[in-house]
Amino acid sequence: MNAFWKSLEEVDPQIAWAIRGELQREEERLILIASENYAPRAVLEAQGSILTNKYAEGYPGHRYYGGCQWVDEVEKLAIERAKELFGAEHANVQPLSGSIANMAVYFSVLKPGDTIMTMDLAHGGHLSHGAKVNFSGKFYRVITYGVNRGTELLDYDEIHELAKKYRPKLIVAGASSYSRIIDFSIFQQIAREIGAYIMADMAHIAGLVASGVHPSPVPHCDFVTSTTHKTLRGPRGGFILCKRKFAEDIDKTVFPGIQGGPFMHQIAAKAICFKEAMTEEFREYQTQVVKNAKRLAQALQERGFRIVSGGTDTHMFLVDLANKGLTGKEAEEALERAGITVNKNLIPFDPRGANVTSGIRIGTPAVTTRGMKEKEMDIIASLIAELIEGYPSEEVEKRVVKKVLELCEAFPLYKGHFENESKAHLGRIFP
Repeated sequence: MNAFWKSLEEVDPQIAWAIRGELQREEERLILIASENYAPRAVLEAQGSILTNKYAEGYPGHRYYGGCQWVDEVEKLAIERAKELFGAEHANVQPLSGSIANMAVYFSVLKPGDTIMTMDLAHGGHLSHGAKVNFSGKFYRVITYGVNRGTELLDYDEIHELAKKYRPKLIVAGASSYSRIIDFSIFQQIAREIGAYIMADMAHIAGLVASGVHPSPVPHCDFVTSTTHKTLRGPRGGFILCKRKFAEDIDKTVFPGIQGGPFMHQIAAKAICFKEAMTEEFREYQTQVVKNAKRLAQALQERGFRIVSGGTDTHMFLVDLANKGLTGKEAEEALERAGITVNKNLIPFDPRGANVTSGIRIGTPAVTTRGMKEKEMDIIASLIAELIEGYPSEEVEKRVVKKVLELCEAFPLYKGHFENESKAHLGRIFP
């Protein structure tokens, strides 16, 4: 038995069984969730290390616990690497998630009831950008901007007019389902004109930014928040970059303001992902991520699918299924049964609600990590088209399942790390 599983099997075979099942799911499915990726072995090992034992409230050199000399080194590395990677004046690597990073920025410069201006959730924004069901929508007065109905691109003129009319204290740029380049310099000009703070949420595009594939928001913004997974391909977690003059307020807001002891095992994994993001191999990977997204979107267009805004400049895009007669929910479920994982997603001006939607969101970070390129994107597009155009059909689903498995087996995950024991334990997850 692989040493990875030995203790786990002995202590809790039920959890071991579930983890094996997840490993097999990731091995045998095409993961096209735009916000998901496969963490490298070094990241997984740091996450599962003895650093999980250590409490380290405070910051390097200024802790409220003893015995922090080694975790201080870890956090200092993570901070310095984040600053170097993105050209930032200050970095806080303690936020446990992207939403917590956003919360820290809001709490550092805003008071309850202040006005913020953000991208509409239905047009590509994020829950933590002011959705009514989120803390951000409950604590603040939210003005939203969106895309032009005709072009489905950000309408910077409308954003400018809204900013002058409502004079928000903070403008948020960034999205979770917008596939085009965001011009952060325009947001900066608008914010400066009305005396607002400017924050960019680059959670989705951080890997692209790190590699120069997408323009950086750092020179243009007071604050930049992000996650360390998604395109950055690290652990699940968040971080904040800011101008030096905001450093003390940000640090105090993260701790002791909204968090206690940082997760040092997670911070070690963040340091690793920042280091890997500085390599030429990572830059080549990000370039391929975008090439794959462009090719997959184009291949679906050639098969009669409407791509929101006509294409993509990033790692992801939205597919409008209205002309295919399916809802996003139906498409997601059918694709999942056939081994292709996507998520249903609102499209701009969607007549359906978030639980049904008219579209799906597709991203290429994970399949690119497996080593797939443009040729495989053509194959994936043909499988998606075959399934959706043949809907509903168990026969088509079974045929697509077979092709998905063949493709996944040609591009294996974590080779040698888990000894492929999941298959021996569970058998195929597909019939």
